[in-house]
Amino acid sequence: MEYFLPIAEVYVNLPLIFILSLVVGILSGLFGVGGGFLMTPFLIFLGVPPAYAVPNEANNILGTSISGSTTHYLKGTLDYKMGFMIVIGGAAGTVLGIITFSYFQDIGKINIVISLSYMYILAIIGTIMLVQGVSEIDRARKKIVVRKKLHSHYWIHGLPLRMRFKKSQLYESAFTPIIIGLVVGFIAAIMGVGGAFILVPAMIYIIGMPTKLIPGTSLFVTIFVSAIVTVLHAFNYGSIDLMLVMILILGSILGVQVGQKLGEKVDSSEFKTILAVLLLLVGIAIAYDAFFAEQTVKVVKDNGIESLSPFAQFIKNLSINVPVLYGMLSILLALVLGVGAAIVRRSVSNLKASIKIKKNSK
Repeated sequence: MEYFLPIAEVYVNLPLIFILSLVVGILSGLFGVGGGFLMTPFLIFLGVPPAYAVPNEANNILGTSISGSTTHYLKGTLDYKMGFMIVIGGAAGTVLGIITFSYFQDIGKINIVISLSYMYILAIIGTIMLVQGVSEIDRARKKIVVRKKLHSHYWIHGLPLRMRFKKSQLYESAFTPIIIGLVVGFIAAIMGVGGAFILVPAMIYIIGMPTKLIPGTSLFVTIFVSAIVTVLHAFNYGSIDLMLVMILILGSILGVQVGQKLGEKVDSSEFKTILAVLLLLVGIAIAYDAFFAEQTVKVVKDNGIESLSPFAQFIKNLSINVPVLYGMLSILLALVLGVGAAIVRRSVSNLKASIKIKKNSK
């Protein structure tokens, strides 16, 4: 059952994309990793051009980040000051990333750059996770407890302009989170990912933040980085497709909620090996698609654009005539769906708690 995307101008199976987004969302909630590494390649495999897959998945990540960040805000597990320092670097990194994206777009090499980026990053991350997963399983079976050094000192800790972060109880150079944000923003603009695979380890091992504040602060940073990526892509290329984004956000938000609930009941450490293998397989598939698969051009029928529904035609006209407003509209969509999902989850949790109290009081 294929639908015509008015912006990307390709036919895609939206129900299948919803199911994949739901599954990736569950994996994200269960393992605590960003879903962009899986969903963007899946979109490419389903026929969405890489130059469109990247910004639309960035918009999707914005929605899920808003949802998760709102949940952590309600719990009070978020360091705003540290988050804003990272966002400063993230904004600069995003602009640099968009400039790089534009360069490769202009010379016609952006698709291969995106494919190569995913191929190498997935191979590296998948291998690291696989080694860690196997090691954890082996240590658990042998009942070996390993004491890790909580905080190591690198050259970045010697930088000036130190400031106090009361929430995290740290006295850190402002340049430390800014430089980390710079790297995260650059990668987000090129690959359409949230950057949590760099941000979370950096918060733990470089900044030394308390573990309980890391997920919320990471999601808080991702909101701003993804929003900037979304607006810049919408303004420069008009590549945000609201029909695709709606399906992606709905599937991801629902999946993340389910994944987080599952994560509370199951020990996900043993499943890290499975996720690592999945990442490696996706990386291999991207490599095969980029270098060995026969390149076919999907021809769009003439009546594809002409037979657009009124809503699809409105989306297309809006993206062409007022790209900045269109980009802001896509952010507003992510904001409404993200906050709405968090509030619904909170309400359901409160309702369950009150029912449990009533039952215990009887």
